[in-house]
Parts: sequence; structure tokens; C-alpha cells
Amino acid sequence: MSAPDDGPLLTAGKTCWRVERADQFACIIDAADYLFHAKAAMLRAEHRIVLIGWDFDTRITFERGRKTLPGPNQLGVFLRWLVRSRPTLEIYLLRSNVRLLPAFEGLWGRVTPVALLNWLSNERLQFAVDGVHPIGSVPHQKIVAIDDALAFCGGIDFAADRWDTREHLDTNALRLFAGKNYGPRHEVAAAVDGDAAKALGELARDRWQTATGRALAPVDAENAPWPPGLEPTLRAVDVGIARTVPDLERSKEIREVETLNLAAIAAARHVIYLENQYLASRTLVDALAARLQEPDGPEIVVVMPRNSESRLEEQAMDSARYRLLNVLWGADQHERFAVYWPVTASGTPIYVHAKVMTIDDRLLRIGSSNINNRSMGFDTECDVAVEAVPGADDQDYIGETIESLRHSLVSEHLGVSTDEFERELGECGSFLRAVEALRGDGRTLRRFTKDTVAGEASPLAENDLMDPDEVPRSLTRSVQRWIAGFSE
Repeated sequence: MSAPDDGPLLTAGKTCWRVERADQFACIIDAADYLFHAKAAMLRAEHRIVLIGWDFDTRITFERGRKTLPGPNQLGVFLRWLVRSRPTLEIYLLRSNVRLLPAFEGLWGRVTPVALLNWLSNERLQFAVDGVHPIGSVPHQKIVAIDDALAFCGGIDFAADRWDTREHLDTNALRLFAGKNYGPRHEVAAAVDGDAAKALGELARDRWQTATGRALAPVDAENAPWPPGLEPTLRAVDVGIARTVPDLERSKEIREVETLNLAAIAAARHVIYLENQYLASRTLVDALAARLQEPDGPEIVVVMPRNSESRLEEQAMDSARYRLLNVLWGADQHERFAVYWPVTASGTPIYVHAKVMTIDDRLLRIGSSNINNRSMGFDTECDVAVEAVPGADDQDYIGETIESLRHSLVSEHLGVSTDEFERELGECGSFLRAVEALRGDGRTLRRFTKDTVAGEASPLAENDLMDPDEVPRSLTRSVQRWIAGFSE
């Protein structure tokens, strides 16, 4: 799918669900800032907070080191305190049931103890598990909607092992959960207000009703809950909201995320920059490969983790990455492609959980969707995007901001200042060559090669059971057969 140079990429009903105005739009990098701003915003809520996530762990803390915000610092205690302190406030938490199937218990993520449901819930603080999805599908959206006036959307859950700063230190005593230290982690999310937040609030209410059968009325807030310490990245900007929803009896399949990704890849002229947890979508990789084969196509730079977090993911996702990297390397006839993983000063891999796409100085997309098949049609996803529409009055303002954000992200990974990266970019005139020139020892980006992934082949690569892009037929029987074979 291609978009004309003079037409918008964000088209409601086609590449996205809605395009709505935000008075303020902020990109939040890494979970230390995200958790701080999320708590600051919830402290300003008057009527309703809806939290939708893949997982919630009530033990996580918002601030590490020094507490500066009012109220308890731990998620569960804070939510209980908040409803006691605000007689008009209601809070709703909706999380995925996480498990692909009962047989995967212990293989796929942490499960918040069910006993917490009774402790957490009361009349104005309600917790529900979202089980309304096809077998094997995962509700994967990460949304916080506050008074239908402010919303956060991105890739960050209120879960264990998420908190880290942009410094991604080798060792950080504050990177601690349940008495254990964990490694460095990179995350990205966005915050919006105005009509864009109102639309995300509607989406959150619809998700709650689908999962629980209980409807929530819209909220008309008098005061804006935008957190005072969060500096907007953009002001007065249109925001596209793109979804993935699997085929269900009560709703048809929605593939807006995939449609937007393909339109954006087709429209790129100079640089496609991706940060993602996976590289496992055959559809998107084929689209990228086609651009690499063009004599004057864009450079493509991908930042991702060195390895997945679990044995199951390594068998399915890393092995798919092995195959698809070879597709991209084979298509890279003009040497415009590179994929990297970031490391700390001593060489420890930084786990990349961000889901970010920038296209030239034209499009920025942040959300929950991964570059895998599941996120295109089988799981439930939500992304937000802003665009510098060619010929629009705000094209230069938005375009310069998108470009600046891309440079800030890659500079973080390279361990250099944004000014240093932009000087190098100005001298060599190539984003990819600037990255290569600034790679070095210590905090940096390391490049994947064929030797790097040589041992990652697996029969689970691009497996329709583990990474389907739509609701598979006869899934239950297929899963049972697969589990029997996997356990042998």
C-alpha cells in the first residue's frame, strides 16, 4: 500500500480508527519518567481512572530513591488510598489473563495473584481480567485514561522489571523488585489531552464493557489532569489512533496498525527508524525488503534486544528474526540496512521493549504493537501517531520535532549527545553512516551480523501457533498436539 506524497498517511477508517486533536502531546522515554508522570496525573483525577494493561503488579513503586509525590508510593496501596481520599473518584483496572493456555503457566509472564482481586476491589475500585479474546490471543494494549481528558498510550505496563532511567547504568541499586536486581530496560510511551484523550477514554470504556459486560458513561471533566512536570513534545497536533482487534463473534477483525505500518513504509523517502521488541512479521519485513531493493529507497535502521526474555520467545521470536534478518540482508543490495542492540558501558545488553516507528521527518508512531504477526491481527493493540502532513501549515514544526526525537533516541543508545550525533549526520549526510561512525566502546549500539544469529534457527520460527496473524482454525487441537511435542 502506498500513499501519495501530497496526501496524509493518517486517514480515519483506513490507516487508523480516529484522528483527533491534542492540545498537548508528550513522548515519554523510559519507565522512570513514565511512572512518575502517571502517578502525578492520577493525583489530579476527579472522576475516573481506567487502566488497561497486559499486566499489573500492585507491588511496583512509582518513584525510586527519593519520594516527592503525595500519597503512597506503591501501586496497589496508592490506588486504595486514592479512592478513599476522593469520594467522587472511581478506578477500573483491566488486565490480560496473560496465559496463552493453561499449559503455558510459568512460561509466559508474571501473573498477579488472583487473591489480590479481593484486596484491591471495592465499590469504587474494580479489577477485572480480560478473557474475551480468541484462545491464544493476548489483550496487549497499554492505556491509562483519566477523566476522558488525559490519556497515556504506549508500550509500558505497571509491571515488574520495567523501571529504568535513560542512563541505563550497568548496575543501579534502584533497579530492584521483590528483593532482586534486574537488568537495564528501554521503554517509550506517549501522553495526550484534548479530543485525542477523549477518544482513548472511549476506547478504554469500550474495552471494559467488552470484558465485563458493564458500561461506563463518558466523563465531562472541569479541570485538566495534565501532570505539571510533563513538558509537551508537541502542541496543537492531530493524533491518529490505530488498533489491532482479532476476529470475535461480537466484532470483526481490525488491522489498522498493519495498514498504517505498510503505508508508512511505502511513503518513506530517506530514513525508516524502528525500535521494537521483535522482528518477526513476514508482511512488514517483505515491505521493508522491497524498499531496500530500490536504487534510491530509504535507509532502514532497527534497534531491538539482543535476545528475547524467555525460552519460549527465543524458540519462536528469535528464530523468526533469524529467518527474516536473512531476508533483509539478502535484499540489501545498496547497503542501506542495519539492525543493532544497545549495551551499557560494560557491555550488558539493554532490553528494548519500546515500540516506535519514525518515517523521515513525517511520521512518529508509538504504541503497544510489536513487529510480529500477532500484533497485526491476532492480539489487541493500540498505537498513537502524529504526522507532518505535506503542505500543512504545521509541517515544519511537527517534522522538526519528529526528527529531533529520532536523534534523541538513537543518541541515547549510542551514548553520545544529540548535538554530537547531529554534527556527524551533517558531515556525512547519512543517518546510517552517522550511527556507524559514532559506534564505539562502552555505551553503544552493537550490530547484528549473520554470525551473531547463526545459532538461532528453530523449527518454531514463523510458527502459526505461536505467532499467528489471524484467528487460526482448529486452534485447540493444534495447540494440544504442539504442547505434547514441546513437552517431550
